[in-house]
Amino acid sequence: MKTYTALLKSDAEPVLVKEGFSWGALLFGPLWLAAHRTWIAAAITLAGYVLIAVWVPRPASTILSAGLMLLLGLTGNDLRRWALQNRGYLLLHVLAAGNRDDAFMRLLRQRPDLGARFRPDPV
Repeated sequence: MKTYTALLKSDAEPVLVKEGFSWGALLFGPLWLAAHRTWIAAAITLAGYVLIAVWVPRPASTILSAGLMLLLGLTGNDLRRWALQNRGYLLLHVLAAGNRDDAFMRLLRQRPDLGARFRPDPV
């Protein structure tokens, strides 16, 4: 069972962000953050990688880079949630479900008004 945080902005669809460790943030760092429009964190992380590569000698730079990767894995989803809240999204619900689709369905069951707003138009 995974935990998801549902965030909502008045003119946008709800966004579900998984709680916990992010393998994408660990492996792809600033690229993962930029792909999720977490611009400030992506820029700071990229600057951190550049500073480590330029100013820190070789054995220590590898350790610091690995530490930064681990830190991003641990906090990537929190940074994404923070960026969404800075863009005006509000915390709506915390949901437990097996996957993202089940969490979205659970959200729509708890908030039927959202189902009417975001249901696809019939053809």
